[in-house]
Amino acid sequence: MTLRSTLDFLLYDWLEAESLSARGRFADHSRETFDAVLDTCERIAREKYAPHNRTVDIEEPHFDGEKVILPPATYEARKAYAESGLLSAAQDYDIGGMQLPYTVEAAANSFFAVASISIGSNLLTSGNANLLMAHGTALQKEVFALNEFNGRWSGTMCLSEPQAGSSLSDVATRAVPDGSDFEADPLGARYRLTGNKMWISSGDHELTENIVHLVLAKIPGPDGKLVPGTRGISLFIVPKKMVDVEGQLTGERNDVALAGLNHKLGWRGTTNTLLNFGEGKFPVGGQAGAVGYLVGQAGKGLHCMFHMMNEARIGIGMAATMLGLAGYYASLDYARNRPQGRPVQGAKDAAGGAPAAVVKDAAQPQVRIIEHADVKRMLLAQKAYGEGALALNLFCARLVDEQHTGDAAAADEARLLLEVLTPIAKSWPSEFCLEANSLAIQIHGGYGYTRDFPVEQYWRDNRLNMIHEGTHGIQAMDLLGRKVLMEGGRGLTLLAGRINATIERAIQVPALAAHANALGAALQQIGAATKAAWATGQPADALANAVPYMQAFGHTVLAWVWLDLALATLADDAALAQPASVGRMGAMRYFFHYELPKIGAWLQVVSTRDATCASFPEEAF
Repeated sequence: MTLRSTLDFLLYDWLEAESLSARGRFADHSRETFDAVLDTCERIAREKYAPHNRTVDIEEPHFDGEKVILPPATYEARKAYAESGLLSAAQDYDIGGMQLPYTVEAAANSFFAVASISIGSNLLTSGNANLLMAHGTALQKEVFALNEFNGRWSGTMCLSEPQAGSSLSDVATRAVPDGSDFEADPLGARYRLTGNKMWISSGDHELTENIVHLVLAKIPGPDGKLVPGTRGISLFIVPKKMVDVEGQLTGERNDVALAGLNHKLGWRGTTNTLLNFGEGKFPVGGQAGAVGYLVGQAGKGLHCMFHMMNEARIGIGMAATMLGLAGYYASLDYARNRPQGRPVQGAKDAAGGAPAAVVKDAAQPQVRIIEHADVKRMLLAQKAYGEGALALNLFCARLVDEQHTGDAAAADEARLLLEVLTPIAKSWPSEFCLEANSLAIQIHGGYGYTRDFPVEQYWRDNRLNMIHEGTHGIQAMDLLGRKVLMEGGRGLTLLAGRINATIERAIQVPALAAHANALGAALQQIGAATKAAWATGQPADALANAVPYMQAFGHTVLAWVWLDLALATLADDAALAQPASVGRMGAMRYFFHYELPKIGAWLQVVSTRDATCASFPEEAF
């Protein structure tokens, strides 16, 4: 199975993406146009990205005192991506977009992620521009968003601060009105920002002529003090270089300075920065303070920023997925070609009964390691994790299209399902596709730990995704503490309805009936554990074991996805004997036999509100 054949099955046989062309927004499209986009992206990824994945890992970004230096291949790859139109693929025709379904856009972007995840800054640029299209003024859209979509400029999001980390309540960056006429600026109410932002991906580079920073900051109250908590957080556009209302550079640098580059475990081809805003290194109009333009209403910055964060979370889930699949493809190729060991045989005891020992005939030729059962186990685990996660993320992309183009009822249902599934779509691949990368290293044996093979880099790149766009623990608390409870639990009810519909179909198929019953039992356990976790009504009790809850919830969702994929596979009798179909059915069985039973242990501590971790005294560590 290649990535392309897997995508074709998921898009057309499972998600029925071609049917989207019946909707007005996508009426100009067909499978032919969808395939043309996939063909183009697959070619660019193969030619411009994949050959340089190791290069950008070794030749890390460095600062020469004036600018950040990246390998030439990075510039070529970014240029090819921008020229492909993918940055604005889902946007309206009248702003240069293709009005492409997000489902197809997400599938197309998977080629770049599997080829080299750390080249370019496309994920945040698209999310930045999409946020401005949703919350910006008409001129902010025209000047900033459109220049990001056309590839001239790139974008970031600036949330974390050195002293705050993930705690946005502790954001200390200040934004004060810039002059008495600050509200009259055509680009938006104009402020001066001072503060420091940490871990800013693509925060400084020369890939584009400008960088559009979206910055969270607090506007002081009348007493000059910052409002505690998240209530006072506002969102600002802070360009690296000043621009006019026509979107042209004025020649003046904004007061945003690179304080340093972070050299992370992975994603080394992407600059990761510490930025100082308003320190006076680049005074604007002779005055210190980075010029920023208010987006939306003052004090409503998080509401705007979550538009971008939710999109980025699904993007990170896809990144983790593709890294898992990259490792799977590499270890599968290695296992098919590496001879080592011989088949085990049993030597009978003297009485001719059970084998007395396991022996190997050293005179026999070596076999390829893919013939060993344990290697097949590790390959099947990778396949089940990676292809299952890809299906989940494309399903979420299909929900985005439904939210934007479905009727009112379908759109609202898609919105709620996305609320519940987003923590899973981000975190489940970040954990289990990382495990897939670990298994890929194991299959390579000692070679897997060297740079002679790519699997160690895939693991390093993927290890970052458990912290990107909200840590594992934050996502788990979001799921159990908010998403399954919101709107009276309606989102969880909708998801359970979807799962039960699959169970009802599968239970009629003899080959799937046992799996359908197992999924039904898992769903009941999730429901019971959710109620038990909140039995005391105390968040501290419920959330102490939020991560095991999310692991069990995610495994149940992935079991549902695999069962639904099995139904789609069995629908084509003519294809059942093909290796791809045999592979999908085997991966489904693996997930139900080896993975789904794990949820019992995870949910045990959730249901009993086990306090082992929460109550452990600090001095006892």
